[in-house]
Amino acid sequence: MNKQELIGNVAESTGLTKNDASKAVEAVFDSISGVLKSGDEVRLVGFGTFSVSRRKASTGRNPRTGEPMSIGASSQPKFKPGKGLKEAVN
Repeated sequence: MNKQELIGNVAESTGLTKNDASKAVEAVFDSISGVLKSGDEVRLVGFGTFSVSRRKASTGRNPRTGEPMSIGASSQPKFKPGKGLKEAVN
């Protein structure tokens, strides 16, 4: 399912217009992104938890030349599914 299909599904199940459903879906995505950007996490009971994992700077090797290279520190978004989502899938 892509984003447009998700918007169509939300519109159909809620009775909203596609335009309103699009605004709602975008608002949810923007809210989650904003909270993660500030360093907090988003917990949706029964669905899962969105959080940020911080990776330290490290040294790696260029696969072509074998030369050492530095890999900068970064933040990675992470999702841990909740019990309800796991049960729904299995």
